[in-house]
Amino acid sequence: MTDVDLTALSHTVVWLTFGLAFVFGAVLQRTHFCTMGALSDIVNIGDWNRMRMWWLAIGVATIGTGVLASQGIVDPIKAIYTTPRFTWLSYLVGGWCFGVGMVLASGCGSKTLVRIGGGNLKSLLVFVMIGVSAYMTLKGLFAVLRVTALDSVQTTFATSQDLPTLLGGMFGGDVHRAQLILGLLIGGAFVLAAIYRREFWTFDNLLGGLVVGAIIVALWYVSGKVGYVAENPNTLEESFVATNSGKMEALSFVSPLAYTLYWLMMWSDTSNVVTLGISSVLGVIAGSFVYALVSRNFRWEGFQGTEDTANHMAGGVLMGFGGVTALGCTVGQGLSGVSTLALGSFVAIAAILAGGVCAFKYQMWRIERSV
Repeated sequence: MTDVDLTALSHTVVWLTFGLAFVFGAVLQRTHFCTMGALSDIVNIGDWNRMRMWWLAIGVATIGTGVLASQGIVDPIKAIYTTPRFTWLSYLVGGWCFGVGMVLASGCGSKTLVRIGGGNLKSLLVFVMIGVSAYMTLKGLFAVLRVTALDSVQTTFATSQDLPTLLGGMFGGDVHRAQLILGLLIGGAFVLAAIYRREFWTFDNLLGGLVVGAIIVALWYVSGKVGYVAENPNTLEESFVATNSGKMEALSFVSPLAYTLYWLMMWSDTSNVVTLGISSVLGVIAGSFVYALVSRNFRWEGFQGTEDTANHMAGGVLMGFGGVTALGCTVGQGLSGVSTLALGSFVAIAAILAGGVCAFKYQMWRIERSV
C-alpha cells in the first residue's frame, strides 16, 4: 500500500463515519435519546422508557460486536477499552465527575452536539468547555493529576480486560466462541430488559435503540475492518487509519471534541487532518441540524442567567476531565466500550450513572431548601 492509497483509505473511513454520525444525530434529535434525560425521567417521574431505549442500544451493539468479533472481522482487543491496564480509580473518579457534569450541563457529549444542531447556544459553550478541559486532561494541566494520582492506581491483567478473554478458559480457550456466546447472553439480557414491558413498544423508542446500537456496530466495522492496514508503509506496523488513538475506534464524544477544536484552531496546518473522531462530531451536528430544520423544531435558545451559565461551564469542565480520565462518556464507555465487554467499561458507566443520580439529588435538595 502506497501513501496515496493510505490517504484514499483515510478519506473513505472519514466519509463513512460522517454518514453514520449524520444518521446518529438525526435519530437522537427525533427520539430524544439521552442518558442524562433517561436518569432525569427515572428520578423525577419514575419513567424508565428512555433508559430502556439505552438498554436496547447496548444490547444491539453488544450482540453485533460479538458476532463481528467471533467471525474474526474485527478484534475488540485492539480497541482502547480492552487494554490489560485496569485503571479502576480513574474509571470511578472520571465516571463520577462526568455524571455530575452532564447533569449540570443539561446533557452528555452527544446530547450537547445534538442540541447545537437544534440551535442551542448554551450547548455551544458546553462544547468549548468540554473540548478545552479534555485537551487539558490529555496533555495539559489536568493531565498531571490524572497520570500521577489516578492512572497510577491500577491492576494489570496478564491478558486484555475484556470478558471473553478473561473467561476464555470456560469455553475451552476459544476466545471467538466466548465472544459470540457472551455477546449473545449479555446483549440479549439488555434487549430483553428493554422490551419486557409493552409500554416501551413505540416507534421512536424502538428506532432510537435499534439504530443507535446498529451504528456502533457499523463504526467498529468501518474502523476495524475497512480502516485496518496490516502494514502501514510509514511505520511498517499494523494501523487503523484516520484514528487519533491509533487503535480501533467507534463513537465517543469527549476527546473528539478536543480534537475538533484543535483542528479548527490549526486549520492552516496541513499536517492536521480530519479523523474518525472529528468526522463523527461534525456528522452528529449536521444530522441534528437537518432533522431540526425538516421537522421545524429548530429554535435559538440562550442562557437564563448567571447561575445557568456557571452550571453549564462547570458541567463542561467536569465532562472534559471525567470523560478523558474514564476513557469515555455515556456513548464512549456506555455503548462502544460495553459492546467490547471490557470490564472497565462496566465500572465507568456505573460511576457515570452514580454521579448523575448524585447531581439530581443535590439539585432536588437545593430546590426543596429554597422553598
